[in-house]
Amino acid sequence: MSTAPSKIRILTVDDHPIVRQGIAGLIGIQTDMVLVGEAPNGREAIQEFRRHRPDITLMDLQMPEMNGLDALMAIRNEFPDAKVIVLTTYAGDTQILRALKAGAQAYLLKNSLHKELLETIRTVHAGKKTLSAEASYQVAEHATDDALTPAEIIVLRLIAAGSANKQIADQLSISEETVKSRVKNILSKLGANDRTHAAMIGLKRGIIEL
Repeated sequence: MSTAPSKIRILTVDDHPIVRQGIAGLIGIQTDMVLVGEAPNGREAIQEFRRHRPDITLMDLQMPEMNGLDALMAIRNEFPDAKVIVLTTYAGDTQILRALKAGAQAYLLKNSLHKELLETIRTVHAGKKTLSAEASYQVAEHATDDALTPAEIIVLRLIAAGSANKQIADQLSISEETVKSRVKNILSKLGANDRTHAAMIGLKRGIIEL
């Protein structure tokens, strides 16, 4: 009877075939890992997870049909012990915290994939949580910031879409003065110079998406 340890079974979820191929290549030469499945979007990720019950799922965030965050929440809701590593290009602190609250065990940026992926897989498989260095920096950088209110986030989203104050007031059925007040709060909380700068910060931090 063999006493060899079982391999870490991995599912990769990413809409870019080249990324999936790169991960497959990395995993393929590891003696303690095996790739058991791949999926190009969140909807198929759920199906593949049910089929393979992997030890670790590598989940991209921005994908067609169903994004990674929704897939993560669906998988964790059905399989509470699922271990998911978010693997993305987005380093926004809001996005990172959203993923962690949804149940991700790790948050890793694709630009550090070759340096950190394998060790992150082993760390999460051992039952620990981890953030990439860049993700940790982003969370720490904004840890004491005043968070935008839901109403302010809506206004910021409309600013990013190019709406002027009067248009925002009309869309939200509020006064233009209320919009101006919310814009002032947004600029202050984000440390932004103007509306365009605020929209850029909001997108970079993952507070809003286009």
